[in-house]
Amino acid sequence: MLAMRPDCERCGTDLPANVAGAFICSFECTFCAECAEALDDRCPNCGGELLDRPTRTGDNLARHPATTERKFRQG
Repeated sequence: MLAMRPDCERCGTDLPANVAGAFICSFECTFCAECAEALDDRCPNCGGELLDRPTRTGDNLARHPATTERKFRQG
């Protein structure tokens, strides 16, 4: 099951699990649409392709909440 990380690893933008606009690689590195575009849809961590992350809504989000662990590291 996807961890549904809550933020962009590059800029820190919030990426709620129930809203479209997040991009992930096969290791679940997570980026906002603007950063994914700036990265030419390639993960800077592993070189993998960045694809649209599916959303998780309603009862599924309530039963399987997104992680709260943020990956953005300033500086």
